[in-house]
Amino acid sequence: MTLEVRRAAVNDADHIARWNIAMAWETEQKRLDPETIGRGVRAVFDEPRRGFYLVAELDGAAVGCLLVTYEWSDWRCGDFWWVQSVYVAQEARRHGVFKAMYHHVKAMAEGAGAVGLRLYVETENERAQATYGGLGMERCHYFMYEAALIR
Repeated sequence: MTLEVRRAAVNDADHIARWNIAMAWETEQKRLDPETIGRGVRAVFDEPRRGFYLVAELDGAAVGCLLVTYEWSDWRCGDFWWVQSVYVAQEARRHGVFKAMYHHVKAMAEGAGAVGLRLYVETENERAQATYGGLGMERCHYFMYEAALIR
């Protein structure tokens, strides 16, 4: 079994959008509008300053993705790389797919001079929390607040 991680291309957008729809349902029972998520995914490819996607391939078949976005830290004079929209297809889970994507993005971030990696996780998703902790990530002391502006 060969596992490769690569930077996503625009022709991966449909896969990524479908995976985002599946992830939102699995983790939050939230239905995403396919048209909106499709535009949202393509917007990342249209404006590289927004971030980039990675895609994992198992034996040549795309089986997962993640999105990286940037947050400037004036305290540290550098960017945090936020890992978002993580999804691994069910048939590829427990084969090291996320671990490979994480190590890939971590190496990229180190090479780019980022000051750290961050992600957020649902409070009830203990399996994901254990995965992140197992990779050396630590739970931070911040809570996340949100004010929705568009419904």
